[in-house]
Amino acid sequence: MNRPERFRPPSVDEILRSGEGALAIARHGRAETTRVVRQVLERMRQGEAPRLGAADAIARGALEALERRGQPSQRPVINLTGTVLHTNLGRALLAEEAIEAVVAAMRAPTNLEYEVEAGQRGERDAHVRGLIRELTGAEDAVLVNNNASAVLLVLNTLARDREAVVSRGELIEIGGAFRMPDIMGRAGAILREVGTTNRTHLKDYAEAIGPDTGLLLKVHTSNYVVQGFTAEVAPAELAKLARAHGLPFVDDLGSGTLIDLARWGLRHEKTVQDALQGGADLVTFSGDKLLGGPQAGIVAGRKELIARLARNPLKRALRLDKLRLAALEATLRLYRDPDRLAERLPTLRLFTRKAEELHALAERLRPRLAAALGPGWAVETIACASQIGSGALPLETLPSAGLAIRPSGKASGAAVEALAAAFRAVPLPVIGRIAQGALVFDLRCLSDESSFAAQLAALKPGGGDGLA
Repeated sequence: MNRPERFRPPSVDEILRSGEGALAIARHGRAETTRVVRQVLERMRQGEAPRLGAADAIARGALEALERRGQPSQRPVINLTGTVLHTNLGRALLAEEAIEAVVAAMRAPTNLEYEVEAGQRGERDAHVRGLIRELTGAEDAVLVNNNASAVLLVLNTLARDREAVVSRGELIEIGGAFRMPDIMGRAGAILREVGTTNRTHLKDYAEAIGPDTGLLLKVHTSNYVVQGFTAEVAPAELAKLARAHGLPFVDDLGSGTLIDLARWGLRHEKTVQDALQGGADLVTFSGDKLLGGPQAGIVAGRKELIARLARNPLKRALRLDKLRLAALEATLRLYRDPDRLAERLPTLRLFTRKAEELHALAERLRPRLAAALGPGWAVETIACASQIGSGALPLETLPSAGLAIRPSGKASGAAVEALAAAFRAVPLPVIGRIAQGALVFDLRCLSDESSFAAQLAALKPGGGDGLA
């Protein structure tokens, strides 16, 4: 009876002394390389991996495992989804000026909370408050982690254990199933909803005001639109009603923009300036959506109310770090020159790309993509409708162009899903969307076509993976 040959691999020391082993040690250190080599050998002994006899081959397998383990969890991707401000893909891209400011703040101590001229402790929000006052006309401002934090801070400061009056049609839900009523509850405010889903009148607010009222709240429904038989109260009327009762009126803009987007052919979205001029005592908005900066929540408005927010202990828990403050300051400075804003702010530049430019880009990439995929796939240039994203301008679409990829033969949903997975598996993952039996690449957010073309060499559309 023949017994199976016993597996006798090279020793760990021999593997480490091989050329590939030395390379692995140089890149990842002796301790980590030794640990992974032992793991590879154990998998071979257990029959979970092919049994290799050469020290270099085993070391190469260990090196590949180390390279995979060393890849950062959060890494760049190519966004071809057609959604510019994609929440899952990081929302706004920062301007070069903002990136430079962040790098500078990372590399050295800064005067984050220090007044250099006075030689005393300072306040971190002071680095951007002046810019916000200048650009919006607000008396003062306070900065926190995101817009949900801004709303939380406002409600906890001004309406804790008191009623916050809001229209039933504005009790929004944002991404991740976070709902305005839940945020209000966590803030300690008592929700007093008025009106109906589609119609709310001034008298509804007036009848709800009583001794327990803390504030009137208007929530901008930036991620949906109710159409048809509708009615809502103008902010100016709410502001007048609030003043008559000595109550603050808060306008939550959500996305928030500092400039009229109609200047670039987009639909007008209420600006922070519009909200303040409309009578809001406080306006809350995001930094990483239409503004085009880092994640941040901004509250702008009356000085005495801002001072109350700044004294709330929650403010410290929600405050911004020096990196995002540096990025936000640099982003806001760009708004001083609106004539060049579309050139310098990536978010606005992506919004304003012309469909003709994108169609020409698609035509250049189409033959290269078709050659990489082979005869099993048909690639065509198509018209697309890009979205703003992140709940901003929900009905606004941007004429765009892209590439649609379908199996040449009988349509197969599994094959298209597998192809999408293959594109996600390349070194710089390419993220598209599947629609009408095709993998669609909307090219609006592709700024570097060479980076996309480089991924085609790493694509594995054939073989036993079901893509051919």
